[in-house]
Amino acid sequence: MSTPLLLELFAGFITAGLALWFVVLGRSTAPAAEGPGIVSTALSGTFASVAIREFLGRYVLREGLPATVGLLLLRLTIGVMMIHHGQEKLADPQQFATTYVASLHLPFPLFFAYVAGFSELIGSWLLILGLLTPLGAMAIAGTMTVAAYQHILTAGLNIYVLELVVLYLGGSLALLLLGPGRLSFDAAILSDLIEEEA
Repeated sequence: MSTPLLLELFAGFITAGLALWFVVLGRSTAPAAEGPGIVSTALSGTFASVAIREFLGRYVLREGLPATVGLLLLRLTIGVMMIHHGQEKLADPQQFATTYVASLHLPFPLFFAYVAGFSELIGSWLLILGLLTPLGAMAIAGTMTVAAYQHILTAGLNIYVLELVVLYLGGSLALLLLGPGRLSFDAAILSDLIEEEA
């Protein structure tokens, strides 16, 4: 891993951490409005269903320190490692299209090379920040599903080729099913909406 990439990752983590801290701090110290604003009225109308509130409460605001820290570690681990793969694909998309995508016999291999690279790169940042976490998890899970199929097609059930792809796939599916945890932008944004009228 090159020094500029390490510096980029470090700066991204610091910026994301500070932004999340300010969002959480702003939520806890913001004065209560005297009347509902236009935005809060529209959002509370969107989340009017009790069933949706209960689902989001269980999905985003999972209780317990071990669950919160575990989900954060899983998000950070998958996100940081997948950034490298996305950048590698976007550094030379034609080579990736020729080497990997063409073996799948898909039309427009260069287009799908870009789709894979951007899915991994953007999905990684969404997981790291915990922002729109289900979309980030789906982007990475989709890319890893295609990668697993490509590896099976070209190398058979070779565990040494498949293990990394399957670990990324399993981790992203776990995040899709379990949610981002309390230390995420999703939780900071949705906590007031979920807990109002509780």
